[in-house]
Amino acid sequence: MDQVDALLKGDRLALARILSQIENNAPESHRLLDILFRHAGKAHIIGVTGPAGSGKSTLVNRLALAYRRPQDGTSPKKVGILAIDPTSPFTGGAVLGDRVRMRDLSGDDGVFIRSMATRGTLGGLALTTGEMATALDAAGFDVIFVETVGVGQSEMEIARLAHTILLVENPGMGDDIQAIKAGILEIGSIIAINKADRPGVETTERVLRNMLEMNSAGYGDDADFHHGFKTDTAPALAESDAAAWQIPLIRTVATTGEGIPQVIEALHGHLQYLKTSGRWQVTQKDRLRRDLDNLIREVLFQTWLGRMSPEEYDRALDRLFTRTVSPFRLAEELIVTDYANKTQVNHLK
Repeated sequence: MDQVDALLKGDRLALARILSQIENNAPESHRLLDILFRHAGKAHIIGVTGPAGSGKSTLVNRLALAYRRPQDGTSPKKVGILAIDPTSPFTGGAVLGDRVRMRDLSGDDGVFIRSMATRGTLGGLALTTGEMATALDAAGFDVIFVETVGVGQSEMEIARLAHTILLVENPGMGDDIQAIKAGILEIGSIIAINKADRPGVETTERVLRNMLEMNSAGYGDDADFHHGFKTDTAPALAESDAAAWQIPLIRTVATTGEGIPQVIEALHGHLQYLKTSGRWQVTQKDRLRRDLDNLIREVLFQTWLGRMSPEEYDRALDRLFTRTVSPFRLAEELIVTDYANKTQVNHLK
């Protein structure tokens, strides 16, 4: 396909068009993804999450610059950025426009920034974020940052998509324990205390460090957990490789660049850890399994729904409304009836 060929050759316009088709769930997008998928699987996906106003965009801007202008003599990395914004209630589009806050990266062909809207979905991610990351991966981007809307209990979706989670906290942002109550610390691979030039940074660091020490006594030493989620496909890992990752706590001031080299070093370290421990393969396979399970459910549901008239569906809902049957019993009844009818039709053929 011409669009895919152009994308694979580095055509930024082709990439932008394909990303738009994916985000809008255009009919052509599934065929495009079918081809792009075969060229993906190499990029390091880094999720960046934290409370609104914590400086995530500025931090991502600095990190992207560091990948593009390495100080250690290594080759520059191509960087993709998916910045998830809240949705405008009027247009359905992204309203904050993180690209406005990433002007330092403009004009660099090795960086591609895309703002996308959540369109009302929970979890801090848009529905098509994973598919758009696949397109950037296939386009040859080495590092893909996915910046979420904010942070909260529903933000755990980023942990299922990214290889590495950079959790951004601030000193003096209210109740430090709120992050723990929301379970957010459990998904972090690296924690950056941004705006560390503000008062209260020592208190915030102490609280977070104490909580990390408490968490390390839990599932942190198990080989089959990834960002707080139990994986389904964990292999038997060597004892030395299965040692728990020690979450670094790094002070940063993104506006000045303070702490950025340390965060880059930690990101490199976590990537190396994932690959040497075998967890890179574990998490990749687990993510693919979840994607496949979700797609099968969606395809089966849409196929089943397509064989039922709106009137039949309304009658089924009326039975629920009058409580003459439970949802579990009705679902079983509808599926069995549909299967029986389909079997009878096939037999008559």
